Amino acid sequence: MNLKIAVLPGDGIGPEIMSQGIAVADAIAEKFGHTIEYKEAICGAAAIDRVGNPFPDETFETCKWADAVLFAAVGDPRFDNDPTAKVRPEQGLLAMRKKLGLFANIRPVQTFKCLLHKSPLKDELIAGADFICIRELTGGMYFGEKYQDNDKAYDTNYYTRPEIERILRVAYEYARKRKRHLTVVDKANVLASSRLWRQIAKELEPEYPDVKTDYMFVDNASMRMLIEPTFFDVMVTENTFGDILTDEGSCISGSMGLLPSASTGESTPVFEPVHGSWPQAAGKNIANPLAQILSVAMLFEHFDLKEEGSLIRKAVDASLEANVRTPEIQVEGGEHYGTKEVGEWIVNYVKNN
Repeated sequence: MNLKIAVLPGDGIGPEIMSQGIAVADAIAEKFGHTIEYKEAICGAAAIDRVGNPFPDETFETCKWADAVLFAAVGDPRFDNDPTAKVRPEQGLLAMRKKLGLFANIRPVQTFKCLLHKSPLKDELIAGADFICIRELTGGMYFGEKYQDNDKAYDTNYYTRPEIERILRVAYEYARKRKRHLTVVDKANVLASSRLWRQIAKELEPEYPDVKTDYMFVDNASMRMLIEPTFFDVMVTENTFGDILTDEGSCISGSMGLLPSASTGESTPVFEPVHGSWPQAAGKNIANPLAQILSVAMLFEHFDLKEEGSLIRKAVDASLEANVRTPEIQVEGGEHYGTKEVGEWIVNYVKNN
């Protein structure tokens, strides 16, 4: 297969982990006879510094040219600590999602047996947890009407029927491919927008009789994720709730550095780690590249290259079992491996297996 990939390293540790993701993609392409053409583009704080726009038109054109976007992370404390800043790195991420029509964010949450001790939750609670959070990505409060002055502020949690229906159908299709269990998360006892979500979900439910559908308030869901994460198979929710729940879910594994994600919709799909830019670690060769590398696995699997994706996952599992890990997940007394060294180990595994 010939693939065109837009590469958006972004800020902080982004360029370091992206280098390892591309190295793994190249190893897979060589092994399986694929060709990959890359085009790199700027976004986030790096783009603000250069052109004043966190998602320039040229970057958008590069994304449209590509079959897929491999994205790392954006964010910079210069902007986090300035509440008056009119332009922020994260606006680039929102703009990319909106312009590419990426309405569905797919975030797998899984545990790794050799890392159960790294989770803040007890082993017996999380062992075997394996579910997907599907977050609506282009509606709700993040994109609704906003207002702020010195005395009041509001954000509008605006949703339309087509927006809700299309994300619910994506979730049902994912559930059909897994254990056929879907949990719709809302706050229908308080919010009008959530009542519309539940109404439409109830309307669609009879179309998917092979899928068991649960309905759960977001506060209950956030608690259930911590005390019984094995309950969930596929979870679907609106933008704001999804942003919070997916970060909560990432803690179950013991490290945000282990979890990839995909955003799909009307145009070029985007594959990225769930973690942020961790600017304090930039250039220190300590960032965990596994989520970026697993994002590459999701990219190949999106194009039905399942064997390729499976080999990457096996390589990641093997690196963890061999204690080839960056410092934040290394066992006590384990050998030191940096971002580059972990990536090189996985590349060698791909080449030799």
